[in-house]
Amino acid sequence: MSALRRTAWAVAVALLPALTAAPATAAAKAGTKDEKVPKPPAVMSTVGGAQLGRPGTQVRLAAGAPVLPKGVTGRSWIVADAESGEVLAAHNAHWRLPPASTLKMLFADTVLPKLPKEQQHTVTRGELAGVGVGSSLVGIKEDQTYSVHDLWLGVFLRSGNDAVHVLSTMNGGIPRTVREMQEHAEELQALDTRVVTPDGYDENGQVSSAYDLTLIARSGLQKKDFREYCATARAQFPGEQKPGKKRESFQIQNTNRLLTGDFGVTPYQGMAGVKNGTTTLAGSTFTGVAERDGKVLLVTVMNPSSKESHAVYKETARLLDWGFAAAGKVEPVGELVPPRSADTGSPGDSDGGAGGDGDGPAPGGEKGGKEPYGPDEASASSRGGTTGAGVAVSVAIVVLVLLAVAGFLVNRRWPLPDLARRRPRR
Repeated sequence: MSALRRTAWAVAVALLPALTAAPATAAAKAGTKDEKVPKPPAVMSTVGGAQLGRPGTQVRLAAGAPVLPKGVTGRSWIVADAESGEVLAAHNAHWRLPPASTLKMLFADTVLPKLPKEQQHTVTRGELAGVGVGSSLVGIKEDQTYSVHDLWLGVFLRSGNDAVHVLSTMNGGIPRTVREMQEHAEELQALDTRVVTPDGYDENGQVSSAYDLTLIARSGLQKKDFREYCATARAQFPGEQKPGKKRESFQIQNTNRLLTGDFGVTPYQGMAGVKNGTTTLAGSTFTGVAERDGKVLLVTVMNPSSKESHAVYKETARLLDWGFAAAGKVEPVGELVPPRSADTGSPGDSDGGAGGDGDGPAPGGEKGGKEPYGPDEASASSRGGTTGAGVAVSVAIVVLVLLAVAGFLVNRRWPLPDLARRRPRR
């Protein structure tokens, strides 16, 4: 062997360990990066069906069903039929994450029925003192008088934490309001939800899930005023009353970009609400309801990782498109359970959602504590709903047929009113 060849072999042998180690080093770096990305819990709530408690994407595609859309990066999301309650697909549905201002849906569902919209209230400095730094505001001023109707427009359209704090004071104070919200969440079987503030501002231990936010939205949409507020695109809000002058007003626009369109987001056809939110801990969150060809869908997306501008809206739109195309072509993976107090024992109509204060205080809300999930926490309809939903494509075995009928009655005894077909536009 020539000297040149011997030198080449020596160099190759010397470099071999480094060359073979390079992929391992890259893998180690990738692994380190992956370890920093939060992972969903291995065990989650099974309210609504056992499959919803599993990590990852859950869907049952039948013949002719479209595949799920690409480009959906939300840590947690869900697509559900708003009227039947069937969950068409989900991803980490019960992962408990910071909710941001989507928690205002629970605030509204709890407090809205208690305060007459014509009631007038003069705001004091103390009512605005506790609003968190960097909060979204509608522009309420102390010593100015507002109607309850005005304040709810501020909550739904501008996500105003100032309006939430004033309404909480009118409801007996923030501690009472937080307690009532927690009790109402328990009543709705939104058991992933822990309330610390009424406005969704980041606080330790304040969490919800895509499943719970969808459940809460469905309850709120039972109420006429809730439906009208969340579907309002624009409204006039009272300005400051100056002595000797007529009080002026200014326009506020709903921050739900799929309702109003803005910043490169196209309004979604049939969009009728519900609520968006963004905070440091939560990232972007959104629950939306839309109607198309007689079908009404609810979609929740929490904390997408995409760098796409306004990703939470665009991912919601993709999931809505898929849901409308997939309707009748997928087997449900679970259901949105009715409230605990809902009458599911005999047929009958209901024109309202769950009301009252629930059935007791929330079980321990400490972060990381044991959760009371299990068979005793889910209704019988929750456990049987997924099995019954598959009967349409199964052999007509008597037991399965009975389960299917039972599941249908449970869902339809707590129907969703006509929310999207008569929504106001301002």
